[in-house]
Amino acid sequence: MDPFSVLGIPPRFSLDLGEIEKRYRDLSRALHPDKFVGRPASERRMALSKAIEVNEAWRTLKDPVKRAEALMRRAGVPVGETKEGAADPALLMELMEQREALSEARAARDKAALDRLVASMREREQRVIATLASRLDAPDGSADDAKAALPALGELRYVRRFLEEASAAEDELGEAG
Repeated sequence: MDPFSVLGIPPRFSLDLGEIEKRYRDLSRALHPDKFVGRPASERRMALSKAIEVNEAWRTLKDPVKRAEALMRRAGVPVGETKEGAADPALLMELMEQREALSEARAARDKAALDRLVASMREREQRVIATLASRLDAPDGSADDAKAALPALGELRYVRRFLEEASAAEDELGEAG
């Protein structure tokens, strides 16, 4: 399933998510089961199948990681954590240090330190997303451009995991406070 084709939009990393969501909602309304009451079973099944594709396409495109993966697949570049090769050791070391700082802030119940770590990682997330956009939205959209984006995609995955852990820590501090 190509989410760009399903929603009828150009294959780009940089998208106006508001416009894409509008397109998604319009298609969802057109495919709603109530519109197919009294229709033959084959039409109802086809509409349901298309509605499922539309929902999956929207879930894919609103997530930067999944959107990047979809573009890379279109370019013929295998994606998935096991297919992309090892991450840069310097990146892994840096993120390990950040995780240690997160663990310390969590243990100390230091909300200010946690907030600083989250803010720093959110800034990094935006920089990595900008890097992905510059590589995946290159004019020729070649497999080489997609391959060049792989390290940024891997980094975004690590940043997202960190932010998930930080969110759990924030929840813990909020419950205790």
